Parts: sequence; structure tokens; C-alpha cells
Amino acid sequence: MLKKREKLLNSRDISWLSFSGRVLEEAAKDEVPLLERLKFLAIYSSNLDEFYRVRIPVLMALKELKKRAIASQKLIKKGILKKTKKIIETQQAYFGSILKQHIIPDLKNKNIHLVYNEDIPDCIKTKTDRFFFDTIAAFLEIIHPEQKAFSPKNNQLYLAADFGDANKGLALVSIPSDEIPRFFHTQIENTHYVVLIDDIIRANLKYIFTQIPQCVFSFKVTRDAELDLQDEFNGDLANEIEKLLVLRDYGMATRFLYAPGVPQPTLNHLIRCLQLEHANHIEGGVYHNLKDFFAFPIRDQQLQYAKLPVAEITYQYASLFEEIKHRDLLLHTPYHSYDPILRFFNEAVLNPEVEEIFITLYRVATNSQIVHALISAAKNGKRVTVFVELKARFDEANNIKWAKRMENAGIRIIYSDQKLKVHAKISLVKLRANAPLNAIALLSTGNFNENTAKTYTDHSLFTSSSFITGELDLLFTYLSSTSFGKEYPALPFQHLLVAKFNLLPTFLHHINNEINRALNGEEAAIIIKLNNLEEEKLIHKLYEASQAGVKIHLIVRSICRIRPGIPGLSENIRVVRIVDRYLEHGRIFVFHNGGNERVFLGSSDWMDRNIYRRIEVCFPIYNEELKQQIKQMLTLQLQDDIAAVQLDKNAQNVELAERTTRSQEEIHKLIHASFRDLMYQ
Repeated sequence: MLKKREKLLNSRDISWLSFSGRVLEEAAKDEVPLLERLKFLAIYSSNLDEFYRVRIPVLMALKELKKRAIASQKLIKKGILKKTKKIIETQQAYFGSILKQHIIPDLKNKNIHLVYNEDIPDCIKTKTDRFFFDTIAAFLEIIHPEQKAFSPKNNQLYLAADFGDANKGLALVSIPSDEIPRFFHTQIENTHYVVLIDDIIRANLKYIFTQIPQCVFSFKVTRDAELDLQDEFNGDLANEIEKLLVLRDYGMATRFLYAPGVPQPTLNHLIRCLQLEHANHIEGGVYHNLKDFFAFPIRDQQLQYAKLPVAEITYQYASLFEEIKHRDLLLHTPYHSYDPILRFFNEAVLNPEVEEIFITLYRVATNSQIVHALISAAKNGKRVTVFVELKARFDEANNIKWAKRMENAGIRIIYSDQKLKVHAKISLVKLRANAPLNAIALLSTGNFNENTAKTYTDHSLFTSSSFITGELDLLFTYLSSTSFGKEYPALPFQHLLVAKFNLLPTFLHHINNEINRALNGEEAAIIIKLNNLEEEKLIHKLYEASQAGVKIHLIVRSICRIRPGIPGLSENIRVVRIVDRYLEHGRIFVFHNGGNERVFLGSSDWMDRNIYRRIEVCFPIYNEELKQQIKQMLTLQLQDDIAAVQLDKNAQNVELAERTTRSQEEIHKLIHASFRDLMYQ
């Protein structure tokens, strides 16, 4: 039975790689500005690193379990590891062709010479040599792995030098791109020259070694990103995670990536020296970590997306709190300015009637204005409680830094349970009991992070509705209690959908409602927008709805395990994926409900981790005008045929023919033309 059900689901990993392939397609488009195409290559490179740190360890472990005849029937498909490797090989070849055959020549046509797999031009050699001695040399590490045990750090770049001499053996030279910029930039007359520091080091090896190496090649090792945190750990969680973060850089090697053309004996010798026998050995390009294209040193507005003005709010009252007292406010960032969210916390700092502030923080900005405001609030005598998620993957160190700083300022810090992440994006401000306004709330689909807000599309609701603020107060009380993470009482949420409590049953209820309406001959429809869709109960319920005649439109950015368009199963399900200048991040759920639509926004994807292992919050939109805003935006996204593709039953991207609508541009126009007058309805 499980195997039969599994055929109804696409592979999570193939779907993830399908999204990465869609990112590559954007990098290949001539109509995308040149420097933005480089950024899409950087996104692909970053995503692939994450895939090898997060998913490949799982597939390797499952393959080993299968060998022992105890593999999970649910999690592994035959040959999936081999298939993912083949897809990655094809994508990497495509990556190389986009860069070398299109982007680099196009840059040269714009008088930007990216020195790539060629000798450093003589006209800048003096400058690059000076940069080597003045800057790079201070950070170089020379390693002789045959003489001393050495484990390459995760994703650190190295040059390996083989001297072809039994006495000299191998030597490694670090490429310190984590200490200094990856690219050296200089200009001569009208031409910009950009050189990777890899090549500057390679050109100056004669100053490092007394003998010229016979073979020099670059490599890196990618390691498992999982933190081995014991479920029953009872000590200082922040300190324990800090210790584990150090160890993460030396975790299980999942990928050994090396430049092409390395003699096999040299390669075998290096693998033995570094104990990389069990890693995936992959021949890649001459350069690695091309996610560093994010920091490409050329800034030319003509080669980037045109700057779009953000919509600003005209306040009808003296303060934002007064605005929220009179009506709900819905922001759509980055189309709208993020300033109202910053102002929300700033006003809480100053307002003499504010007594308490509660907030959940998942990914904190590097220099967070919001955290600075919380610290000021605590110093001003207000009680501030912050729920910090220490297990936000790859943001652990930054979150720990801020948590300690807040704690030193007198803020009550609560860390999530080891087995249960707090992924909700919520804040509650409580005022004096006799104040005209008792509480106001901020609920969002995105992190309270002013940096990512510039490029992630999200939705944030400000409200003083007692239905919402009352239930948020209940949730924060639970999160603050000693029972958090240990038991899950039947808390009476009627408006908020909270994972671990009523989120899953409520979504199932709304799908069942559409099924019953369709079976009764009524109009029935569902529109859902997510980052990832993989939870089986919800997927099979959507299949059931499709079979009943419910029209289902899904906008899924990345992982999508549902198989649309299969006769008798999912012919009423359509899935689109949008990749454009902004990262689609908001989660939206719309159920037709006989014309009286139920609309929810929130933090939760439909993944096992979101449904079963996290505290997530989805929140209702009750105001009809605000509902219409959401529906208009979804309609434009479902009409997109430029930045959107349609997913077929095998999670492959299928281009749309018309090419008339680019939803992000149309949403920007719509917000500036119409929503300014609707925000306060």
C-alpha cells in the first residue's frame, strides 16, 4: 500500500533540483539584466551547497540503511541518489555553458573583463602582484596533509599542489575568501578587470614554494549541516549550540568537489590524505563557491533591475498605533516600505501606555533595528519577552549573538525546545489595562528581518482585533510556560491556526468543505501559495478534492511532491512556479466556501516539519477589502506566463506560451495605482 501511495508523490529531492533548474533558466535569459543573471548563478550555487549539506547526507544514510535491509519504505526510492547526481551533473554543465558562452562574453561587450580560466593580463599583473603581497598573504595557510592530519573546513576553498616528488608530496594553500573579497577589481581606461583571488594566489605560488608544482588544482569539501543536539539535553542550549557550530565545519564530508583534469593518482592520494573515501567525488569547474557572485564588484544600474519605488503609507492619525486601533492594516513587502514594521516596534519603545512586548525571532538581521528597539524598550522599563529560535539553520550563530545581547539588556529570552522549532512570525504589544487600546498585534508570513524584506515577497497584518490579540496572548502564555515542548494541551484557538494544535485539522476541514460543496454541484475552489508542499495527508486530501471536482490552483516555489494533471486523480490541480527578481515567500490559503471566502496568511508551509515539529501560526483575513487585495495579487500570479512555469506530473518546468504577464511587475503597478486607497478600508 505504501509503495502504491508513493507513486502518487514526486520525489522531494527531484522537486528541489527542479527549482534549482528553474533558477538556472532565469540566469540564461537574455532579457534579464546582465548582473542579475550573475546573481541567479550565485543563487543556484548557494542552493546546491545547501542540497549537499542537508539532503545528500539523508540520501547517503538511507542508501546505507537499504543495504542493511532496514530502509524506510516511506523516505527512499530506488536509485534516487544516483538520479539526483545525474541531474546535478547536467545542471552544472548548463551552469558552465551559461557563464562561459554567454555571460562572460556579454560582460566583455560592456567593457567588463572577468578573468576566468586564463592568464592574468599583463596590463594588470603589477597590481595583482601587489594585492597578493599587501593583502592576500596575511591570510594564507600552508598545509602539508602528509605530515600532519588535516580536515578541510566546510566549503572552504583550497589549492592543492602536487610536486611529483616523493619527498615533497602534496601541499595545500587556503584561498581566504571568508576573510577577504573573492574578487580583485581594477580599471584601466574604460575597461574593468575582475580577477578571482584564486588565480592571484596561483600566479604567485613561486613565492610560497621553492619548487614549481607539476599540478595545481582547486577543491573544496562540503559537510553535513545537521547539528547533533541530544533530545534530552538540559544544559545551556545556546552554549551547547555554539560548541556544535564549531564542529559543524568538520562534520561528515558529503561532497569532494575538484577541478577537471586532475591526474587520478594525485586525486587518489589527496582523498586518502584527507580521509574523503566516503564522500561523493565530483569533478566540477575550475572555480568553486561561485555563490560569491553575490559580491561581484561591478555596480552598474544599467546592468541591474531598474529600481522600483516602494509604496509609502500616508497616516491618517498621529501614530501607527492609532491607525491600528481604528482599522486593520496589511503590508505587501517589498512592494510596500518596511518602515511601518520598524515603526511598530519604535512606537512600542516610546508609548508610555505600553507595558509588555512579546515577539518570536527566527532569522535576525545582521544589525537588527528591531532588536535595538527591543533593547531600548527593556531599558525604558517595559517587560520584553523574546522567543529566539537557536536552530534556524545557518543563522544559529547570529541568533545566539543577539540573544545574549538582549539578555544582558534585561530582556527575558526563551529558547525553543530541542525537538520543536518556533517558526511563527508574530508579535504582541500589551498596554495598560485602563488604556483605550488593550493590545495590538503584528503577524507576518516573513521573518522580522529588514534586510531580507527588500527581496522577499511577504505579507504583514497589523490588527487590534480582540479575537486575534486574545489568542496571541494565549499562545505567548503557553510558549512562556514550563509545559512548552513537553505536552500539547487542547488550547481553544478559534481564529488563529497554530501548528501542534488546530492547524492541520482546520486545513483538512476547509478542504472537506470544498469537497462536499463540489459533490453537491456547487462551485468549489482552492488557491494555495507555498514555498514547499510535501505533507502526505494534505496532498492526498487535495487529490480527493480534485476527484470530487474542486478546482485547485497551487503556486509552489520550490519542493512540490503533488503530481498534477493525472486523469482520474489530479486533473483539476494546476501548479505554477514563479522565479523573478523577488523571492516569492508569502504563504496564502484561499477557500471558496460558497462565495464567502476564507482567506489565511501565515508562516507555515505544508511540510512534515511545519505541520508536526514546529510552532507555526496562520491568521485569518476578515476585512473584505483586504481579502480582495490578496485575491487580485493571486490572480496576477496565476496569469503569469513570463516569470512563471507550470509543473508537470514529474515536477518538471514547462514554459507557458503566451508571455504577456509578469506578475511581479503587475503587482507593483497595482499596489501603486489602487492599494494605496484600499489599505485603510
